[in-house]
Amino acid sequence: MSTLQSLQKSPHMMRNRMSDQTHDGRTIEVIFPPEQIAARMSGLADEIAGAGFRDLLVVSILKGSFIFAADLIRALHVSGLAPQVDFLTLSSYGAGTKSRGEVRIVRDIDLDVTGRDVLVVDDILESGRTLAFAKNMIAARGAARVECCVLLDKPVARAASVQPEFTAFPCPDVFVVGYGMDAAYRYRELPYVGRVV
Repeated sequence: MSTLQSLQKSPHMMRNRMSDQTHDGRTIEVIFPPEQIAARMSGLADEIAGAGFRDLLVVSILKGSFIFAADLIRALHVSGLAPQVDFLTLSSYGAGTKSRGEVRIVRDIDLDVTGRDVLVVDDILESGRTLAFAKNMIAARGAARVECCVLLDKPVARAASVQPEFTAFPCPDVFVVGYGMDAAYRYRELPYVGRVV
């Protein structure tokens, strides 16, 4: 049985009306509750700390990863790392729920990546376009090592060849919101990952 199949059979992935939430009159099925996300952060940070990064720069892809990146960076501190942090704003969705197929830089990073180890942090891996764009761009600017960490890895066909070195959770093939992720700029503030039903 695959990891995703195991996850889908586990209690937190089953439809459970007791864990559904109402937000602005919409019902949101909770997929990953706050307690589960918090519990995963320390283990994920330990995995990253054990990967041998040197002179680490964490680049958070905005806007979707901002909450995940903040929690992960604090967990990295507890795990003994002291990374610098920068932010890269990319867009491929606009106000919709489907990627437009092109990635554009909205805000570039400020720090020089030449000769540095860089960990790119993103919210969700789906088509792979955004993550591949960021990774290739940073590598082309002379980073010594570029690896990726995602909150969610969705099992869909990739439009770009990219595989994260670190993943918090495999994700069912549904459109998710919360914990920094949005639908038409809503739901980012929710403390859990869920889907509107």
